Amino acid sequence: ALTNKVLRASVQTGLRFQGTSARAATSTLKTAQGGFRFELTDQQKEFQEVARKFAREEIIPAAPSYDKSGEYPVALIKRAWELGLINSHIPESCGGMGLGIFDACLITEELAYGCTGVQTAIEANSLGQMPVIIAGNDMQKKKYLGRMTEEPLMCAYCVTEPGAGSDVAGIKTRAEKKGDEYVVNGQKMWITNGGKANWYFLLARTDPDPKCPASKAFTGFIVDADTPGVQMGRKEMNMGQRCSDTRGITFEDVRIPKENVLIGEGAGFKIAMGAFDKTRPPVAAGATGLAQRALDEATKYSLERKTFGRLISDHQAVAFLLAEMAIKVELARLAYQRAAWEVDEGRRNTYYASIAKAFAGDIANQVASDAVQVFGGNGYNSEYPVEKLMRDAKIYQIYEGTAQIQRLIISREHLVKFKN
Repeated sequence: ALTNKVLRASVQTGLRFQGTSARAATSTLKTAQGGFRFELTDQQKEFQEVARKFAREEIIPAAPSYDKSGEYPVALIKRAWELGLINSHIPESCGGMGLGIFDACLITEELAYGCTGVQTAIEANSLGQMPVIIAGNDMQKKKYLGRMTEEPLMCAYCVTEPGAGSDVAGIKTRAEKKGDEYVVNGQKMWITNGGKANWYFLLARTDPDPKCPASKAFTGFIVDADTPGVQMGRKEMNMGQRCSDTRGITFEDVRIPKENVLIGEGAGFKIAMGAFDKTRPPVAAGATGLAQRALDEATKYSLERKTFGRLISDHQAVAFLLAEMAIKVELARLAYQRAAWEVDEGRRNTYYASIAKAFAGDIANQVASDAVQVFGGNGYNSEYPVEKLMRDAKIYQIYEGTAQIQRLIISREHLVKFKN
C-alpha cells in the first residue's frame, strides 16, 4: 500500500515537460522549447495504481450488492481512507496530503471505474471540504479538516434547496444574526452524504433584502451535524448511484457561533461558486471513469459473443460503435486533465472546468447507452454490469451544475474571451 508520505511527495502540476523535472514544470512552462508531454510522474503512476487495484479488487465485487440494498458503503469508504484515497485536497498543515486537483482526478477516475456511487460519496466529501480549504482561517481548517485526517469522517455541501437548484440566488434558507450567533431556518435538498456527515458547509441568506445581489446576500457557514435543530430527512432512493447517501436537511432555529462564518457576511456566494472550479474537474474524471468501464465491458463482451458465426467485434456496425466510444472517452479524459492542470497552475479555470464537466457528463451517458446496445437484450438485464452503468451515468448531467448550466457558463466565458 502506498503510504501518505509517498502521496504527499506527489507533484502538484500533473503534466510533465520535456527536459525538466516534474517539480520544475511550473517555472519552465513559458520557456520549455519541447512543450509538454502526456506522461505521469512515477509518484502519480503509483497512487493511480493503488486506486486502480482497490477499485477492481474491492469495489467492483461489492458494488452490485450495494446497488441493490442502497446501503452506504462504510467498509469501502473506511478502506479508501486507510489507503489515503480520501481527503487528498486537505493541506499538509492539517494532516492531509495537500495534493493538486490533477492528482485527485487520477484517483477519482479509478474509483469511479469501480462504482460511481462509492466515488460520489468520496467526491462529495471533497466538495464539502473545498469551501473551508479555500476560505477558512487557520482555526477553522485545523478544527474541521484536521479531524477528517484522524478518522474516516464525512462532510457535506449544503446549498441546493427544494426550490433552488441551478438558481442558487433563489435560496430561501435564512441566517439571522443575534449577538455572537446566527440563527438559521430553512430546508436543503439532495444533499449527498447528508445523513452521514460530521459537519456541513451551509450557504444561507443573511441579507433579507430581495434586491440585494447574490454576491453580497449570502454567507457561508460551517455547521456541526449534531447541532440542536439540524434534522435529517429520509434517504432518497434514486435511479442510480444508490449506495450514495442523498437526503434533505432541515434547519430549525439552529444556532451557529460567529467563529464558524467563512471570511465574513456576504462572502458565501463567491465561496460556494469558487469551490466548483476545483471540484468540477474531479466530477468530470468520475464520469470518464464510468465511460471507460462501459467501454471495457462492451469490448470484452464483443470478443466473446458470436452472431452469424462471427464474433460481434468483427461486425463493422459494432466495431465502429466501439471506436466512437473510445474517441469520446479519450477526449473526456483530456478535457478534465486540462481543467485540473489549469487550476493547479494557479489560473482561473472556470471555462475549462465547465467544458470538462459538460462533455464528460454527456459522453458518460452516451457511452453507457452504447454499451447496453452492444450487449443487446443482455444489456437491459440487471444481471449484466452495463445496466447499472447506464443508470449511474445520468446524474453526471445534473449534479454540480446541470449540462445546461455548464453551457451557460461556457458561452459567457467564451464571449468575454472573444470580446477581449
